[in-house]
Amino acid sequence: MRRYSFLIEYDGGPYKGWQRQDDMPSVQGALEAALEKLGEPGRLVQGAGRTDAGVHALGQVAHVDLERPWKPFRLMEALNAHLRQSGETVAILDCDTCGDEFHARFSATGRRYVYRIISRRAPLTVERQRAWNVKVPLDVGAIDQAAKILLGEHDFTTFRSTECQAKSPIKTLDTLDVITHSRHGVDVIEINTTARSYLHNQVRSLAGCLKAVGEGKWSQDDLASALAARDRTACAPVAPAHGLYLVSVSY
Repeated sequence: MRRYSFLIEYDGGPYKGWQRQDDMPSVQGALEAALEKLGEPGRLVQGAGRTDAGVHALGQVAHVDLERPWKPFRLMEALNAHLRQSGETVAILDCDTCGDEFHARFSATGRRYVYRIISRRAPLTVERQRAWNVKVPLDVGAIDQAAKILLGEHDFTTFRSTECQAKSPIKTLDTLDVITHSRHGVDVIEINTTARSYLHNQVRSLAGCLKAVGEGKWSQDDLASALAARDRTACAPVAPAHGLYLVSVSY
């Protein structure tokens, strides 16, 4: 057996998330089906992050143990060919061999996500299902100031899905930056965050709360109170999955 690591990009729209599910399309399932076509049946592809249904990835990392001694470039090309022929919206960007001690999930020291908001009245066309189309103007300065409240180590119970399986709600946000640029007078807002790990729905939950601040429905004090409440019912409506991207994983 030899272990291989992959750098993966995918459009999460067609999938019910990363993790394989019975009778439902998943990114993990698509990769394992492609490996089976290469004569590597029953192989378990381990990902660095279990992205939810509809969430995209620009830099997901995964590993797999294979029986045959593949050259990494040929393995990447063969997998991409089968993924393309099957109509999957998944691509292997890079492939390499790695030691048995490497684990895509447990060896990771950090993960970077970005949540994209486009603030305009007109519906999205080119970027439909690629960003959250918010139809009212947002106060980006207020969002940026409020984001600082969430930096560092906190009990993020308010921002945690009731289905979350993490042992503790305490997480540390190393960065939480709000970047904006204007395109034809329209604000494109990116909420960038890095942390060692996240709770289920954490980034989408905080994006929903920060959007409420940008609309003027919440103040900074409201956000601080929601964090302190440690109560899921105190969270604003969760942002939709299609605005979220797993950008990179660090080791």
